Amino acid sequence: MKILILAGYWILVTILGLLYMGIARKVTARIHNRYGPPFYQAFLDVLKLFSKRETASHGVMHSLGPVIAFAGISATLLFMPLGKGAPVLHFQGDLFVVLYLLVVGPLGMALGAGESNNPNATIGIARALSLMLGYEIILFMATLPVFVHYGTASIYDVIVKQGAFPNWAGLKYPLSMLGGLIALHGLLGEKPFDQPIAPHEIASGPMVEYGGKYLGLLQLWHAIGIIVETGLFINVFFGPQNIVWFFAGTFIVFMLAVIVNALMPRFRIEQAVRFYWGVPLILVVLGILQYYFWR
Repeated sequence: MKILILAGYWILVTILGLLYMGIARKVTARIHNRYGPPFYQAFLDVLKLFSKRETASHGVMHSLGPVIAFAGISATLLFMPLGKGAPVLHFQGDLFVVLYLLVVGPLGMALGAGESNNPNATIGIARALSLMLGYEIILFMATLPVFVHYGTASIYDVIVKQGAFPNWAGLKYPLSMLGGLIALHGLLGEKPFDQPIAPHEIASGPMVEYGGKYLGLLQLWHAIGIIVETGLFINVFFGPQNIVWFFAGTFIVFMLAVIVNALMPRFRIEQAVRFYWGVPLILVVLGILQYYFWR
């Protein structure tokens, strides 16, 4: 029974992640005054990729890279509550496990792409790792006052303790919430923080040598990642009390990122890192100071 529940949990999140991806392409097209592909295009893309024969591999690690990325995000999903519904796994300190596992996916893709020796892949990896130095620290610092305030490092316990509106942590610590939202934008890889992929510059960077089932697996990694990453933000700052509010919140936050992506140009990588060490850092530091002086 637990295996069936886990399978259903994974299938639901994957379907909704692919649906979000398809809607994002449609919204972007309409903002650019284009018609765009149908909202179910992401499903067709994944099915097409998995129906193709495997492309030639550059080595064992090149083949394992997408597997590591997919396994990392799937493991993260186990600790992510869908609102007040208990996750498959939760314990005191699971926030740190989630933040750690969110790094596994990009590192897996970096290890796989690095073996291809493609210069575009190498540039994309270098950009991704540099960008992580910006948003990962900001994201952790943004969540810090919330978890200290509620005296727990469990995502599920934070949801239960903060309750419904108007007790949301995002209203108590708005500066931390805003800093976390900016960090989430980089985690999602949307413009102006899409330097690691940058299709028009480095031909999708780490994914340039992938095709067929490997690329399909990376698409699923991204689809699940959308729900997990936006879900972490919604759970921490808005404490959704049911699964409907959880998915409504993740959809709204992701659509905000998509709109910014459609309107903004891409930063250079040094501009992106410098930006994160500027305004967002000030916001999260002020959020921490708020806990100590104005809680």
